[in-house]
Amino acid sequence: MYRKQVRRRRAVLALLVIGSFVLLTLTYGQKSNGLQRGVSTIFSPLQSVSDRALKPARDLVNWFDKTFDARGENGKLKTELAKVRKEAVDSDVAIQENDQLRKLLSLDRNVVPSGYDPVTTRVTARSPTVWQSSVTVGAGSGDGVSVDDPVISGYGLVGQVSAVTPDSAQVTLLTDHESAVAAKVVPDGTQGVVKPEIGNPEQLILDFIDSSKRVHRGEPVVTSGWRSEGRSSLYPPNLPVGEITRASILDQEAIQQVELRPFADLANLDLLQVLTGGSRG
Repeated sequence: MYRKQVRRRRAVLALLVIGSFVLLTLTYGQKSNGLQRGVSTIFSPLQSVSDRALKPARDLVNWFDKTFDARGENGKLKTELAKVRKEAVDSDVAIQENDQLRKLLSLDRNVVPSGYDPVTTRVTARSPTVWQSSVTVGAGSGDGVSVDDPVISGYGLVGQVSAVTPDSAQVTLLTDHESAVAAKVVPDGTQGVVKPEIGNPEQLILDFIDSSKRVHRGEPVVTSGWRSEGRSSLYPPNLPVGEITRASILDQEAIQQVELRPFADLANLDLLQVLTGGSRG
């Protein structure tokens, strides 16, 4: 008897549910009326229960959606940031190169005498030793470059060409142990020979100066334009070389030399000019 009652109640409940869905279907899209309101009133508790039951699932789906959206936005922002950084680096490089070129042009106009044909080039390789004795540049005999051509940066003399191929050249720097440049102190004209200081690749010395003359710290040193044995110098006169950093009277009298720092940063050379042509005997 009890089981029959249960089955009967279940059947009635099923009919009510089916009837309600039918009524909802028939009234979908029409204006609200009393029947709709009645059905909504009957099933609103069921809807509330189902909403609460499905809320965790909906929240989980929403979390995944937001996570993927955030990752996509993060990836887009990273791409845009990388682009901005590259543009900033390119701009800095362009500014740096423009500054070097302006200095080279100024030196060429104000110091390099007529008769030379400057070839602007870039350093492509450096000496593998800590002595910074040579660099390779991307201009060679095909560009008019020859052995013994002077080489300058925007700050002054860096060395001379010591070997040439059709499309490259090796430049021996002032810090090389065999380098020797006839130079003079400005403004009094005291002359000597610029040589590397053994054991210190960032320092030069002005050797063989006249011990009866006095030179002082802070005075500039430039090429003198002369060479012994009646031959003209490899370097034109008045190319900036360096600045005297130490000039004790004892050193000048005893060993006839003073210390100087090159104007050019020989450890970080980039854009250079090879002074081709000129007069060298």
